[in-house]
Parts: sequence; C-alpha cells; structure tokens
Amino acid sequence: MPKTSIAIRGEQFLINGELTYAEIPGSRPQVRGLLMNARFIQGIFDDRADPSRFARFGHDAWDPEANTDRLIAALPQWHAHGLRAFTVGLQGGGPCFTTDNATIDNNPFGPDGSEFDPAYAGRLDRLIRGADEVGMAVIVSYFYGSQARRIKDGKGIRTAVTNASRFLRDNRYTNVLIEVANENNIGSFDDHPIIRTGEGMSSLIDLTRDQSGGLPVGCSGGGGYAHPEICRASDFILIHGNGCTRQSYYDLIRRVRDWSPGKPVVCNEDSQAIGQLGVALNTRSSWGYYNNMTKQEPPADWSITPGEDRFFALRMCAMLGIEKELPPFEDQYYLQGFEPEMTCDGQRWIRLASLYPESIDYVESLRNGEHVCFAYVEPFSVGFQSSWRQRGTKITEEDREWKAVVHLSDGRKIEKTAEL
Repeated sequence: MPKTSIAIRGEQFLINGELTYAEIPGSRPQVRGLLMNARFIQGIFDDRADPSRFARFGHDAWDPEANTDRLIAALPQWHAHGLRAFTVGLQGGGPCFTTDNATIDNNPFGPDGSEFDPAYAGRLDRLIRGADEVGMAVIVSYFYGSQARRIKDGKGIRTAVTNASRFLRDNRYTNVLIEVANENNIGSFDDHPIIRTGEGMSSLIDLTRDQSGGLPVGCSGGGGYAHPEICRASDFILIHGNGCTRQSYYDLIRRVRDWSPGKPVVCNEDSQAIGQLGVALNTRSSWGYYNNMTKQEPPADWSITPGEDRFFALRMCAMLGIEKELPPFEDQYYLQGFEPEMTCDGQRWIRLASLYPESIDYVESLRNGEHVCFAYVEPFSVGFQSSWRQRGTKITEEDREWKAVVHLSDGRKIEKTAEL
C-alpha cells in the first residue's frame, strides 16, 4: 500500500491530508503548503548511443540501474533537510557542460511513441516507490527538447503521452505530479507544434489528466517565460527561474498568478542561486534547486555534496524551521569545482559557493596569483554565461593554485584557495 499521497487544495500542497511542513514543530505558517523540490532529472537516464562516455567521475562503467539506486539511497538525507519533491525526466535533461545533447539517445518511447522501454519503466517504478517510502512526491517530466525530436510527429507525441500516463495510472501511484514538457517554448521543440504552442500544450495537458486518471498536471516554460493559456489549463503552475534576477523572478510569479489565480506556483528549475529562496518565501511559492554539474552530468552524485548542495540544504532548513547547525563563518564560503573527480577533458567548472550569496558584492578569481576574472552575479562562476550555465576552464600542468577573493558587501574580504 502507498505511504505518501500528494494533493492540492487551492494554492497549497498536502501530503497525506496535512499541509506540507505542518509536521515540523515551530514551522512558519507561510511555508506550510509549499513543495520545496530539486531537479534530479537524470534519475532514470540512459544513453543507447554511446553509454561508455559516462564511465567517468570516479565510476569505471556506466550503469543506469546503479544510477537510479544511488538516487533512491540519497532521498532520506534530502527529506531530512526539507525536500518534499523532485523532478525526474523520462527523456532526461542535458547534460549541459560536457556532451552534445543531440548525440544522446535517451528516448524510451520509440519513434512513433508506442513504446515504453521496460528498463526505463522499471527504474521509474523503483524510484517512485522509493520516494513514497520516505514521504516525497515525484514530478514526472515526459518530454525534453533534444530527445522529443526522436519522435516523428504529433501523433507520436500524443501516443507517448497516453502510454506514459496510463503507466502512472495503472500502477496507482499516489505521490506523482506530471510535467508534460520541460520548457515547451524552447527552440528544440520546433519540430512539434503540439508541444511548442499554447493551444497544443493545453490539449496535451487535458489528455494527460484524462489518461493518468486525474493526476495533477502542468508544463514549464524556459527561464522567465510563461504562457497564459498553459497556466489556465494546468492544475499547478510550473515555472523556471533560470537567468532571472530576484526582481524578474518575483514579477514572473505575480504574472502567472494574475493569469490563473488560486493555484500553487512551483518553480521546478532555477539554478544554484539560492538567494531566490527569499523571493519564494515572500511570495509563498515553491522553489526548485538545480545544480547542473553535480546533479545533471551523469553519473550524478545524488547526495548533499559539499558547497552548493550543502548550502542550499541548510538554507532550506532555515526557511522551513528545521534546526540544523550552521558552519562557522569562514566555512560558509566554498571554492567549488576542485573536487577530485569533477573534471572532464581537462576542464573544471569553477565557482564560489556561499551560504548567504546575498552578502557578496563580487568575487575575484586568480590563477597562480594572476587575475582571471570578476564575478558579480550568483553563483559567481568563472566563465559565467547565466545563473545556470558556465564555460569550463582548462587546467594545465602549470597551474599551481586557484584563489577566490570574496568581497563582501560590508567591506570584509575572505580568501578561498585550491592547491593543484
């Protein structure tokens, strides 16, 4: 029998008939009913094209079953810090830094949408039931742009929706929400107007709801984007905060609520920019942590890793009223990207993680004592492209030391150094 049941009442979520976080003694009233979540999109990932390329990051071989099992094993740790949901993709997502997405074959539906690969189905079932055991909901995302291209036409898309939805219905999951597509407005969905357009997506939302037996359904757009027709068709409004400032993110939340009031607003993808948590609290909306290095480059490390993951987990605890000891001041800053295994083709993805990034004015990066760059925007990365994306940095034999000089808004400076 299922242990975890997710439901929606007005703008709030309930787990097992009780507002989320109401079980935490002393939790703030404004967090009850929220659904803090993370993007664990690669939870059932595989690559039929060339799986050997994902034998890396300390793993001798790529094993999709072990990848899923490691995520299941990490869920209790995340739940203890307040995470109550995560998004997993039937077609995955990314990876953004190391691999050309177009070369990956991660489509369980086949070219006409009529398949649902048994191996994918088995991993998904195991993952949903693992989340059920610990009291978490799973946002199951059907389509990802670079993989949806492997389905030949709109009929195939509708067939895939029907098959995936019936799988969820027939297994009688009670802890599942559905995202029909990840960022339906992005260019990689140009081949499928039924996904790309508001009218087409609204029809898919209706089809999903009907074929899944009434599970809650929504669809996200790209960072800062939303479509009024999709908002009105959805049971809960999914947004992405990628690349948004706190002001533009706040304005996005206000806009979608104006279009379709009385529904929960759930960001299920932003970035490591945990300063957005303040906006989520002030607007009583749910926020989704997205670390596209530790959590989206297979094989992912699903645990709460040092630096960004840990700081997000601690900030989430503080927001929700879960008592956790905070690190000393000097340890509230972490030079990310120099973990032993987090390298690919000689590159590293270097950034400065902080428990309170709002306290930082700017960060200077130095290589062997020589200036490399300034970073003014969270997550303070070298090779910054957006809050969720950065260029890799080639590490050479001449590199002896990397240093981040953190200039705080109050005038203090902190230095973090990595010896190579």
